[in-house]
Amino acid sequence: MRRWRTAAILAAGLMLGLAGEAGAADSISVGKAAAVAWTFTPLDVGIEMGIFKKHGFDEIKVVNFAGDARLQQGLGSKSIEFGLGSGPAMAFAAKGNPVRAVAAFGNEPRNLSVAVPYDSTLTVADLKGKILGVTTAGSLTEWLAKRLAISRGWGPDGIRVATVGGAQSSLAAVKTKQIDGMVTAYEFATMLQDRKEMKPIYVFSDLVKEFHTHVIFARTDLIAEKADMVQRFVNGWFDTIAYVKQNKAKVVEISSRVLKTSPAIIGHVYDIEIGMLSDTGVFDRKAVEVLKESYVGMGLLDTVPADDAIFTTRFVPAKR
Repeated sequence: MRRWRTAAILAAGLMLGLAGEAGAADSISVGKAAAVAWTFTPLDVGIEMGIFKKHGFDEIKVVNFAGDARLQQGLGSKSIEFGLGSGPAMAFAAKGNPVRAVAAFGNEPRNLSVAVPYDSTLTVADLKGKILGVTTAGSLTEWLAKRLAISRGWGPDGIRVATVGGAQSSLAAVKTKQIDGMVTAYEFATMLQDRKEMKPIYVFSDLVKEFHTHVIFARTDLIAEKADMVQRFVNGWFDTIAYVKQNKAKVVEISSRVLKTSPAIIGHVYDIEIGMLSDTGVFDRKAVEVLKESYVGMGLLDTVPADDAIFTTRFVPAKR
């Protein structure tokens, strides 16, 4: 009887230990490649509405970076676990940064624009030889500026770029006439238009249709050692996307607070950009090929990378 009782106590203790381990919640840091992008605010929505908590994340620290290169540095230094960045930034993985894209969540770039001073007469046709502010080398903003120049027959350097960091730095450079305009979030350009400081003259969804504007990056050590955590984060993200698509009023309330922009502007942005958000995270073959071929054509890589050098399909479609 005593042996049975001892065995029962040990078994109960083991079960409690396993339950505690299974129920343990993670505290992580997640980076955004830009602070002003509405398409990254589902992270804030998911945190505030408790959706990520449901997927086992007790605390998520949000870290804003000034461009894709800085985000990749954060991932490479292990200061963050996950990153919300751009499709073009997958080239950093091919160059050896220990990361992979684990889900594609933004398709055609409805959320990015060329903005020029409010009183400027510049049009897209006038941008040859002009200088546009972009965040960092290898960023989505640089990729789009060069792609626009190529589409106009000007060559990749037909529009000059200046890597000036975040949106506020670009705005300051425009005001001091160091640059002629900037590639920035459509919502930021719209907010500046409301203040009569800048105005959008071009939206990049007109340039490329089959595209992955945004992807989720994870460190390769997490993919290898904590695959369950990666899967839960991906699942939590797309659970949040489902909520975002069904609850406009609440999402506008949260994201206007995060972006410090009026609900009227964010409501307009929501209507324009909501359709670019993927429901599953699945990588589109044509979009991937556009990106891979562009890495060589624009001088970002010497050769077209293999799929597994830049992304993994292990975690998609997301499980909700």
